[in-house]
Amino acid sequence: MTRRLMLLDTASLYFRAYHGVPDSVRAPDGTPVNAVRGLIDFIARLVQDHRPDDLVACWDNDWRPQWRVDLIPSYKAHRVAAEHDQGPDEEEVPDTLTPQIPVIEAVLAAVGIARVGADGYEADDIIGTLTARATGPVDIVTGDRDLFQLVDDARERRVLYPLKGVGTLQTTDEAWLRERYGVDGPGYVDLALLRGDPSDGLPGVPGIGEKTAAKLLDTYGDLDGIMAAVGDRGSKLTPTQRRRLDEARAYVAVAPKVVRVASDVALPEFDAALPGAPRDPVALDRLTEQWGLGGAVVRLLNALKR
Repeated sequence: MTRRLMLLDTASLYFRAYHGVPDSVRAPDGTPVNAVRGLIDFIARLVQDHRPDDLVACWDNDWRPQWRVDLIPSYKAHRVAAEHDQGPDEEEVPDTLTPQIPVIEAVLAAVGIARVGADGYEADDIIGTLTARATGPVDIVTGDRDLFQLVDDARERRVLYPLKGVGTLQTTDEAWLRERYGVDGPGYVDLALLRGDPSDGLPGVPGIGEKTAAKLLDTYGDLDGIMAAVGDRGSKLTPTQRRRLDEARAYVAVAPKVVRVASDVALPEFDAALPGAPRDPVALDRLTEQWGLGGAVVRLLNALKR
């Protein structure tokens, strides 16, 4: 039987939960648990609505890998907390979110939902690797447009992009990508690096916005075709476009490796099968009581019963 795999860009979802659920949602001791409760409810709704056979909470072991920074130093640089000295980069996150992340980890472990990361890689790379390995359909749940590059109708890979909570999801397939951006999944990498992305510190090519990038890709096929046109005086590039692309050659040479998610990350052993009952009910009961997660945990466990 073909198994449907659901991959969660977990940080994307718990950030969304943190900002979408009031911080008045608190544990009995007064600690905010809005991200925890929100993420549990997100997962319950996703399982209920989409019925995956396997589910993996993909994790950022390294949210800003050094190998990406070495290629483009501005990569996510604006997100680095300013006060740190000689230690490794730490992502600037809201003070009341940080203490909730270990609780999320503990709840996922007690329920029996696989949480997978790898040192030196982002959750996007875990998603890219698991998508490449999968033999059946894959649903990727993320608020990060970078993962549109994995859309592939022939292999049944689609992105479920939350518009409001996870109750309203944009189903991103090739038809949607062509309608919105004029590209397919792999073409989204070229579009994104040409356009740039301030949220990731990707400068893009100055003067080449989204619409221009889409037109260039439509005309010349891909990034290699566009750069070949720069050296072809007979091409239809405007003098300004030709100059700007020529000046951006160093960036264009390294950006694809930064923007393209990895597909060959070595991962630890794990069981992706969605549990029908909690793996450690005693631990889950303790967490539920300590953090006041009762309603959310009940909804998740009901969704898991099939």
